[in-house]
Amino acid sequence: MKSGFLPSNRRDFLRSSASAAALGALLPGMSIPSSISGRRRSDVDGVIVFQGDSITDAGRSKDDQQANVPRSLGSGYVGLIAAQLLGESPSGELEIHNRGISGHKVFQLAERWQEDTVDLRPDVLSILIGVNDFWHTLSHNYEGTVEVYERDYRALLDTTREALPEVRLIIGEPFIVAGGTAIDDRWEAFGAYQGAAARIAKEYDATWIPYQRVFDEALDKAPATYWAPDGVHPSPAGNYLMAQAWLDAI
Repeated sequence: MKSGFLPSNRRDFLRSSASAAALGALLPGMSIPSSISGRRRSDVDGVIVFQGDSITDAGRSKDDQQANVPRSLGSGYVGLIAAQLLGESPSGELEIHNRGISGHKVFQLAERWQEDTVDLRPDVLSILIGVNDFWHTLSHNYEGTVEVYERDYRALLDTTREALPEVRLIIGEPFIVAGGTAIDDRWEAFGAYQGAAARIAKEYDATWIPYQRVFDEALDKAPATYWAPDGVHPSPAGNYLMAQAWLDAI
């Protein structure tokens, strides 16, 4: 991991007395004393932006897009992450934005990237995108390919690095939950999209969130109907798994 990723003339992303493992891997120097959850982020400052499709959107309001407002964060994993970080950092100046939009693919993120990402000047940018880039080839007459997905994703991150050279990238693995009602044998080809996302995360020095492994392991405890009934959109329990995986991975 790179350290000192925030520019000196910007707000410090954290103030603490010791470094720690969990968030410290992403935010060097953060102190995380023990708490009921086993994690605590103290005095966190900065801007975190979450981008993606319906999994990130999770019914958020598009009319009220203020940072840290429940209706703007949605009812999914972003809201759970925000609740924990904000609850454990009451003295910080932490801003958390959700800009996911249901149905979007990579090229649609690119069309709104300036306003919905760059203009927010994030210190940390978390992206989860890819399921629609494949799914819509099955159900929405979309003619994209994995090559288009990878090309567009790289172009998006090149634009991001140029505009926000100090931003810390987090890339979530696009995933499916076997046994969900929308999942059939055709989804075997989805693995190529996951492989493309993994390559991109490595090449762009992004923190990787292995969501597929998280849900595969969860199926040992309960079926898809519990975690994501259609195999794509998480239930409350599935969103909890995603939030914890995000917090653990960084």
